[in-house]
Amino acid sequence: MRIPPYYRKPSWQRFFAGMAIGASLSWCVFLYMHGVMMEKKSALISKQKKDIANLEKDIKIWQDDYKALNEKNLEQLTIQEITIKITNGNKYEFDRLGMYEAEEEIKDDLKFFLAKDLDFVYKSRDLIEKIIENKVIPMNGKRYRLEISSMFIYTTVNIQLKVHLDE
Repeated sequence: MRIPPYYRKPSWQRFFAGMAIGASLSWCVFLYMHGVMMEKKSALISKQKKDIANLEKDIKIWQDDYKALNEKNLEQLTIQEITIKITNGNKYEFDRLGMYEAEEEIKDDLKFFLAKDLDFVYKSRDLIEKIIENKVIPMNGKRYRLEISSMFIYTTVNIQLKVHLDE
C-alpha cells in the first residue's frame, strides 16, 4: 500500500499550514496584548497600594492630631452662654417683663465670664454668688434681694434664683 503524496491536493496543505501559522500568530498577538494589559494593571495596582499606604499614614497622623486637640480643648473649655431663671417670681406677683428685665440685668453683670475658661469660672463661683446676692433689684416700688438656689457650671452656666424682700 502506498501513502498518497501531498502534492496532489496542495489546497489542503495550504489550508492546514495557514491554520497553523494563523494560530501561532494569533497566540503571539494574544500573549502580547494580554501581557501589556496585565503590566498596566499591575502598575496601577502597585500605585494604588502605595497611595493607600500613604493615605493610611495621613489618616493616622490626622487622627492623632485630632485626639490631641480634643484633649487640649477638653482642658480649655470656655463658657458659651449664661442662663438665669428666677423661680419664685409668682410668689411676689412679678410680671413677665419685670422678671425678664431682672434676669437680663444679672446677665449683664455676669457677661465678664463669657468666653472664659471653665476652670477659671469654677474657681470664681464664690465671686458669682457675691455678685448675685449683693444685687438689689427695685421692682413694683419695692426692693428685692436674690439668693442662688442652684448653679450648674459647664459651657453653659445655669443659675436658678429665688427672690426675697430686702429689709
